[in-house]
Amino acid sequence: MRFLFVLLILLFVWILPVQASPITQSSVIEVKVSLGNSSGDFKFVPDNLKFVAGQKYKLILDNPSSVKHYFTSKDFADASYTQKVEAGNVEVKGAIHELELKPGAIAEWVFTPMKPGTYELHCSIRGHSEAGMVGSIVIE
Repeated sequence: MRFLFVLLILLFVWILPVQASPITQSSVIEVKVSLGNSSGDFKFVPDNLKFVAGQKYKLILDNPSSVKHYFTSKDFADASYTQKVEAGNVEVKGAIHELELKPGAIAEWVFTPMKPGTYELHCSIRGHSEAGMVGSIVIE
């Protein structure tokens, strides 16, 4: 009886890897965006972003300027599934509508866009949008 049990386990271990389908994970595409620059310009670089619905992304935001900036696109955030936002040693989960980056800050936003469309991007600090800190986000 014990021999039969060992034989079944060996067969199971030998056959299972051959029959099991490989686990695939969709790759995460990294996109980098700067909020402002060291010269003090109020702009997003790049200011036009394109994403594909259903694809997972890691948006790496940095603020190389000497003033704080906001990455604001509520409608885009509502049209996306956010897995997490990470800044420093803090990970935030749930609905995200706006990210504030203080001078020198870096944040990562892992998300999957879900609803195709064109969405407005801007910095919501008074005067920043008017100075040119606007852009667009397209989900195809």
